[in-house]
Order: sequence, then C-alpha cells, then structure tokens
Amino acid sequence: QVRLVESGGGLVQPGGSLRLSCTASGAILRIYTMGWYRQAPGKERELVAAITETSSTNYSDSVKGRFTASTNHAKNTVYLQMNSLKPEDTAIYYCNADLSNSADYLRRDYWGQGTQVTVSS
Repeated sequence: QVRLVESGGGLVQPGGSLRLSCTASGAILRIYTMGWYRQAPGKERELVAAITETSSTNYSDSVKGRFTASTNHAKNTVYLQMNSLKPEDTAIYYCNADLSNSADYLRRDYWGQGTQVTVSS
C-alpha cells in the first residue's frame, strides 16, 4: 500500500507565499516523478509542477518564475514553494507520484487527498 500525504495549504493574501509538502510512504520500490496538480472550481485538473528522480523540473507557464518544486529523495518528499500568489492560483492542490511499488512491481500513478489553497484579500 502506498500513501501520499500533503500539508501546507491555507488562506493567503495576494502577493503572499505558501509552501506545500507531500510525503510518499508505504511499499515503494522506486519513484520516477513527483509533482503537483491543481483543480479550480469548474475547471479541469492541470499540472502545476513536476520533478523527476534526476531533479529535472517541468512547470506550467502560469507559475513559471513564481513556484519552485524540490525534493528530498531520502524522505520521499516533494515540496512546492509558491511565491507571488495570485487569486487565480486558488484551487485544490493534489500531490502526484509516478512510482513502482514493492508489492507487485507495477508502475502507476498515486494521488494525495488534496489541500486547499485560497488566495484572497
């Protein structure tokens, strides 16, 4: 069993910062990519940022220069530092991990439960 647990969401004023964390635990064999997606009301879930096991990163154009993804491989944890937040960043942020587990050795996507980020004055 693999589990992703997120933390760090909340309410922040425009221009403020938040840091999200997500830790993967359980029967993990290898993590290929960890990242963050978000879903705003009435919109589809979209990729925000992803970081591979070799620390290569990919960002949505809407967050480039404001958000930074990083990892602690030893702790199976991914972070998302969000600066210069805008009201349009308001969404539920979901952690995602592309990994293989040690139970059946299959590679699949896993998701966290989501954490709310609200940017409002």
